[in-house]
Amino acid sequence: MTMGLAVAALAAALTVPAQAQGQGSRAPHWAVKDSGTTARFRGLAAVSRNTAWLAGSAGTVLRTTDGGASWRNVSPPGAQEVQFRDIEAFDARRAVVLAIGEGEDSRVYRTDDGGATWTESFRNTDARAFYDCLTFFDHRNGLAMSDPVDGKFRILSTKDGGRSWTVLPNDGMPPSPAGEAGFAASGQCLVASGPRDVWLATGGGAHARVLHSADRGLTWTATDTPVPAGDPARGVFALAFRDRTHGLAVGGDYRADQASPDAAATTADGGRTWTRAIQPPPAYRSGVTWLPHSRATALAVGPTGTDLTTDAGRTWRTVDSGSYDTVDCAPDLGCWASGEQGRVARLEY
Repeated sequence: MTMGLAVAALAAALTVPAQAQGQGSRAPHWAVKDSGTTARFRGLAAVSRNTAWLAGSAGTVLRTTDGGASWRNVSPPGAQEVQFRDIEAFDARRAVVLAIGEGEDSRVYRTDDGGATWTESFRNTDARAFYDCLTFFDHRNGLAMSDPVDGKFRILSTKDGGRSWTVLPNDGMPPSPAGEAGFAASGQCLVASGPRDVWLATGGGAHARVLHSADRGLTWTATDTPVPAGDPARGVFALAFRDRTHGLAVGGDYRADQASPDAAATTADGGRTWTRAIQPPPAYRSGVTWLPHSRATALAVGPTGTDLTTDAGRTWRTVDSGSYDTVDCAPDLGCWASGEQGRVARLEY
């Protein structure tokens, strides 16, 4: 079966309720794996169906190379006090992980040997900065973003795969309104597509905005989205782009006792305009990813479940009630999700 046919078959199966599947078969579903820890994993990098990396609380980094049957604790030594919220992996051996927090709590580490050793390649020394997310265009070029400093988001750049970092000038960054920030909830508040395009998600201010750069973070434009904001707990929490024009935004209000209406939006013009989902997820969602090689199918996750779209984000349907913070898919259709209490799962089909 070609990859295109495999994607089509998986997308079709995802839309069929489990009870309607043929005898002896199961609908595609999250198969929970035993991570052996109770860390909360908001950082996730899917390399393949066999290989994935997790990054989470108490400085925890795990790696599997056997599809989740076993997990190796490859946490950086001495990092127990930091909170990892994002990880980007190039393969089973090379990965870059981001710790979040004020001042020196924001750090970046890199490994080239599957986590056997790590090098701390960046430690924030500005007490005003708080780094939330990182992303890579390719194996060498990447960015990390901090909440606004002096009224503008701060961007950190690497050209050597995360071995060294430089703060970019902020001349091309538009001002941030009062209260605006990013959400370090799933490692998806900063995402890249292609060699130069990158998008940044915001909340907390009067409007939930998405900022776009077409030159690797030197200059940016900002656009309001229909996702509700106006409160520090509300906004766009995660973005996913399948190419440089078609994107998804999800979010809402992360407080469990607050409703999250209209918490999803789509763009077909690279983020210049955003359209409210006709039927959004029923609650706050913190992570989103496109099904690889698909033009219309994506998954969104949050504390109350997983939602599926098969029409490029216009309508969403809940397909699982498990709690997850983030989700990621590899090119071979290896899709993974992770969250609280060491929870990690792989999509089985």
